[in-house]
This record gives sequence, C-alpha cells and structure tokens, in this order.
Amino acid sequence: MAFTFQINDDVVFNHDERLLAKAEANRPVLKQRVIQPTRLVDIVADEAGLNGYVAVDNEQDVARLTDYPQGRDGSLVLDFGDHQVGHFSIDIDSVGSPMDAPLYLRLKFAEIPAEIAADSAEYDGWLSKAWIQEEYIHLDTLPTHLELPRRYSFRYVELKVLDTSPKWQTVFSKPQVVAESAVEATDAPTVQLADPQLQKIYDISVKTLQDCMQTVFEDGPKRDRRLWIGDLRLQALANYATFDQRELVKRCLYLFGGMTTTDGKIPANVFTAPQLTPDDTFLFDYSLFFVSILADYQAQTNDRAVLDDLYGIAKKQIQVAAQKVDPQGALRLDDAWPVFVDWSNDFNKETAGQAIFIYTLKQFITLAHLVNDEAVVEYETLLAQMTRYARETLFDDQQQLFVSGEDREINVASQVWMVLAHVLDDNQNALMMQKMVAQLFPITGIATPYMYHHVVEALFEAGQTKAAVQLMKDYWGKMVDLGADTFWEAFKPEDPDFSPYGSPIISSYCHAWSCTPAYLIQKYL
Repeated sequence: MAFTFQINDDVVFNHDERLLAKAEANRPVLKQRVIQPTRLVDIVADEAGLNGYVAVDNEQDVARLTDYPQGRDGSLVLDFGDHQVGHFSIDIDSVGSPMDAPLYLRLKFAEIPAEIAADSAEYDGWLSKAWIQEEYIHLDTLPTHLELPRRYSFRYVELKVLDTSPKWQTVFSKPQVVAESAVEATDAPTVQLADPQLQKIYDISVKTLQDCMQTVFEDGPKRDRRLWIGDLRLQALANYATFDQRELVKRCLYLFGGMTTTDGKIPANVFTAPQLTPDDTFLFDYSLFFVSILADYQAQTNDRAVLDDLYGIAKKQIQVAAQKVDPQGALRLDDAWPVFVDWSNDFNKETAGQAIFIYTLKQFITLAHLVNDEAVVEYETLLAQMTRYARETLFDDQQQLFVSGEDREINVASQVWMVLAHVLDDNQNALMMQKMVAQLFPITGIATPYMYHHVVEALFEAGQTKAAVQLMKDYWGKMVDLGADTFWEAFKPEDPDFSPYGSPIISSYCHAWSCTPAYLIQKYL
C-alpha cells in the first residue's frame, strides 16, 4: 500500500455562499437510538480470529454489572452486539471504604476484538495516533455519570481500572451508547435473497452504509470522518438502492460545488467541522467523479434545479482535465495531479486514468444534451479522440488486453476501467474479462474494497455474472467469515491480518467504499 500526503498551501478556494446555503438546507437531523450492551466478553488469543484475537462469552451477566467491582488492573469488556456509532455514557460508583484517591480509568473502544488487545504505545504508523479510540480519565469523586464528549465507532468497550486505592473498588452500571445516523435501518426496504451468504453480505453492506451516513456521507466514522468524493460516488449508488436518502447526496454535491479552487478544480475531500473547509488534496479521477455523482443523481431524481446549479462546475472539471490530453487523444498526467484508481502504487495507472476520463466524459455528454449545451460537439470530439487512442494504441491485439505505460504493463485496473467505460463492444468486453480472470486471478497486491467493487462491477457489465458473484463471495464473504459487523477500509484475502498502517488499532473496520455489494446485488442479480 502507498499514499502520499499532498500539501498545496498556495491554493486559493472560492466559497459560493449560495451553493453552500443549499448544502446547509439539506443537512439531515440525525436519528438517535439508545443501545445497551448485550453481554460481557473476554478477549482471547485465537489464530483463527482476525489479527489473532476473538471475543468469547464469560460467565458474567451484563445485567448484573454492579456485582463485579474492579480494583487496580481490573477490567470488563462490554459487547454491544453490533457495530455502533455514537456517544457513550456510564454510571460509576465506589464500594468499600471511603474514597481516599481518585479513580484512574482507561476506556478503549474497538470495532474488532484485536483492537482491545493491541498496545497503543507500540503503534508507530504513518497516520496520527490521535485516531486511537481510548481515553484516560481521572475521577476525583464518585458516584458520577460519565458522558464522553467524543463520538466513537465501535462494538466493544473495555473498562480498565488503572488504579483506585487498596481501600475501595469501582462499580459500573447503566452503560449505553446513543447511536446516531442520518437514517434508520427500517428506512431501507427488506430484501430477501435465496443465497444465505449473499444475504449476509447484503445486510452487512446496508449496515456499513447506515453507519457512514452522518451529516455527510463520511468515509469512515472511526477515521477520517470526512467527505471524500471517491467514497461519495459509491455511497450514493448504494444509497439509491437502499435508503434512497436523496437530500444527503444533494447536500454533498453542493458542498463540493460550493468550494472549488479559483481555477475551478474540485478537491478530493472536504472537512465539515468546525467550519466548512476544502482539503488541499487533488486527485484527477476524484475531480472527474463530481461529474459522475451529478449524472447519477440526475438519473435517479430528474432534479433539474440541482443540474442547473452544478452543471457549470461539472463542465469545468472536464475542461481542466481535457488540458491533460494530447492531440492524439492520450491522457498525459503529472505528479502534481495524480490519478488515484487504488491505494496501491504497485501498478501503472495511466490506462485506467484514460478509461476513467472516457467513463466520466460519456456521463458529462449526457448532461450536456439535457441542458442543450451547444459546446457538446467539442466534447463528443474529445471522446472520439480518446476512445480511438485507447482502441488503437492501448489495446494489444495479440494479447487481447489493454496495456499501460512505457513497459506495456498488463494489470487488472486497466481492463476493469476500460470495460466500465465500454470502450470495446460487448463481445470484446466479455472475451477480455475472461482472459483477465484466467491470467490475473486470484488478485494480489490490491487491498481495497474500492478497487474490488470496480472489478466485480466490470465482471457484471461484461456478462460474467458467475465470476462476479464468486469474487463478491471470496472477498466480502471472507470478511463475513472473519466476523465482520460492517465492511472494512482495507482487506487482502491472501493476508487477512494486513493493515496499511501496521496495526489494527488505527484501521477502519466500517468504511464507506466497502458498502457497495448492496448496490451490485440490487442492480445485477
């Protein structure tokens, strides 16, 4: 896995207050549910568990929590039964002699059991350790009702008494989380599938999406809690197939449209707290995906007012991107505006980038016709040039696969995105995907559900339904087998314990770009 932080502090952003006011008008009121833990568990080492740990029942009854006082180094682990996103509170008291010292308490919140076992002091990854979900608290007097101000993303909570005094012990009662989301589980229609494995995958996909739907479509409620445009595109598609909460999509479109650079470019993500702030990170394909999100929204809603507001911004993304296309129709990117495609930098991304531009350009032309843009001929000409270059130069007739870069590399992403862009006809796409499966499967080196989504969708688009379903089961189904309550930011089936940060304690186990099986199942099965 690889990632490069961008720092572009010389970039100046516009703030279109009219568009941002429309974003605020579509801000959802979060729905809240009070959830109590279902049991007390022990976290034990088990080679079969993700990262070597599982949660097992102990003989204690969570309904009798006050029967289990804890002194120095004592601990309890609460299991809330499913993944939760919200604010935690608990009542704490003392038993024994008078309280002659403060309570020193650590609370650790975990999406998977291995996070409880991980020692945060040993974490030395490239992401900030400030994301680790644990709190150290001194309480001078008891009893008290402790409400933590921070929002957490978790299933398990460890209550670790670091110290009291020899004279007294701590007792806990009434633990709960006020879970928050823009939607309720019951807002999505019930879907009954004949295949039990696909049913589990579908249900967990919906739960993943729900927990990422906050005041914006967050990429992950544990980390980074941001609106990323690549995640948004996939979340919006999954949302249309399930909750169909259109106002939240509209809000996110207006947020991106209201904060472009002075040359019109869309940032890769935006912060929404404490104030609206566009990030100084720019990705070529993410900027173009603004066009996709607008086109998908228009197809779903026929909301002409949003199209009229944002068409010019979508057009600007195409215009800026077109400056990177040479007269032969070849996309020529540079390091200043990289194409993302996937976290991994272990494969050449030039051909995938070309295909993504073709994919979004086709969607833009559809929008251009809707608004009667007379300049549409210019973009149809650009599309023809880029498509011709892809067919005549990037497609290897002998291998019947697309190549990428000076070394004419053959990789999964090139084939997948060329299929999604429908650069070849249906018969050629089917043959190409059959060759890809034969030559490049099983997939290695790719660890994101984001990229796996596109592989599965390309298989469906090429008529390879059996292979698409099998890959969905091999990838998301493997997460289910490993105990997933929600789907993860990163996962390698060939290396289940893999973390891009070197530790499960910082990884996100509820992540937006992993929620798409619900969409894929609804659309193709």
